[in-house]
Amino acid sequence: MVIGRLAEGVARQVESVGDTVSGAFFEPVIRLGVTGLARSGKTVFITSLVANLLDRARMPGLVAQADGRITTAFLQPQPDDTVPRFEYESHLAALTSASPHWPESTRAVSELRLSFKVRPGGLLGGLQGPRVVHLDIVDYPGEWLLDLGLMDRSYAEWSREMLDRIAPRDEAAGFLGVIEGFRDKGSWEETDAQTLARAYTGYLEGARLAGYSDLTPGRFLLPGEMAGSPALTFAPLRPEDRPARRGLWREMERRYDAYKSQVAKPFFRDHFARIDRQVVLVDTLGAIHKGPRAMEDLRQTLGDILGAFRPGRNRFLSRLLMGQRVEKILFAATKADHLHHSQHSALTGIMQAMVRDAVDRAKFAGAQTQAMSIASIRATVEETLQHEGGPLDCVRGTLLTPEGTRGRMAAMYPGELPEDPARLLNPARAGQDRWLDGEYGVMSFAPAVLRLKPGEGPPHIRLDRAAQFLLGDRL
Repeated sequence: MVIGRLAEGVARQVESVGDTVSGAFFEPVIRLGVTGLARSGKTVFITSLVANLLDRARMPGLVAQADGRITTAFLQPQPDDTVPRFEYESHLAALTSASPHWPESTRAVSELRLSFKVRPGGLLGGLQGPRVVHLDIVDYPGEWLLDLGLMDRSYAEWSREMLDRIAPRDEAAGFLGVIEGFRDKGSWEETDAQTLARAYTGYLEGARLAGYSDLTPGRFLLPGEMAGSPALTFAPLRPEDRPARRGLWREMERRYDAYKSQVAKPFFRDHFARIDRQVVLVDTLGAIHKGPRAMEDLRQTLGDILGAFRPGRNRFLSRLLMGQRVEKILFAATKADHLHHSQHSALTGIMQAMVRDAVDRAKFAGAQTQAMSIASIRATVEETLQHEGGPLDCVRGTLLTPEGTRGRMAAMYPGELPEDPARLLNPARAGQDRWLDGEYGVMSFAPAVLRLKPGEGPPHIRLDRAAQFLLGDRL
């Protein structure tokens, strides 16, 4: 097994060297990873980004476009034949139809290649013709990224941490009651493992609806073709002093190790380890709306996610010797169109404060990081109303019904976000049940009906600045 792993590592390194040399001397390739937890808007982000890179009239913040150096952009077949293609055309059709609706969310890894022809800037612009730069966008669920944190944890460590974390949550009461009946179980049947896995999956589903983010293992909620397999049929159990060699605790440990080796590790090797630019999308407003406990859980979960990255600068020799590193990370608080623009700076400040520790580690390793508030597609318009004798800055849009259909038009004022993020983060760390000095509401809006002129992509907020940070230096 050791020899096999060494051989596999050497083969991967040779492949990486070939990609590095090809990218350095021929047609550069940017591999952009897009991730985020549930409801963060990954699919909409990728769809709008691609649409606005193909039709760039709304991208003045992308310097290569503002300078007129991008001569054309076009979609090409992706380089990885075994990875599903991101369904860009169908997602764009959903957003731009006469009765637009949000596309289906990310449920597996997918990929899309967008290629540019770009004229060099400066003195070289008049001496050389356009060069080709490829952008490979890799879309994957953030819940799968959380699984990378399991790689360094034993089953006993993961069980202890998870059970301690979920103990105060009402959503976990049913599962915690179930596992008490399986303590010190020396003999077991497959139905026991299935009962535990169903109870734990039920907790994860309830926790997701309640706004919690630490939903591991990620494949339990997105099993795909692995549904019902032993690698997805386990659950955390209370530690046992001397677990029976063939008892239930040992079997749960074996299946947990199989999940790490056969699910989490291949994802890291085949997809995550090849990314050099990363976007982490965060539904910060949704967590604030759910309350302090959801906010603190999101902060901790972001720390776990960012701990999986290998930040650093991708110099030529470092790629050859150490493999690919994530050299730019963007933390984007999504749904900025749910706020009046006067509150966007406060939302960005909260995002920065939530990822402060991870950002410091990334900067120390040589990676560039940035936080901003964005809206991949603008679903609202701003409006100032009179309320109790004074102006109230609101947003107006078409409400999304619980059934997912388009409802009535409505104006929303979500509450005033504090300029000092500590006013939210401190109560969250203290475990308070609710915000003491304010209430924050969030409505769900349907996408607006779009009337795009030739050359225009969908309307957005700061998507051009996000693209400039992630891609500008390579264009």
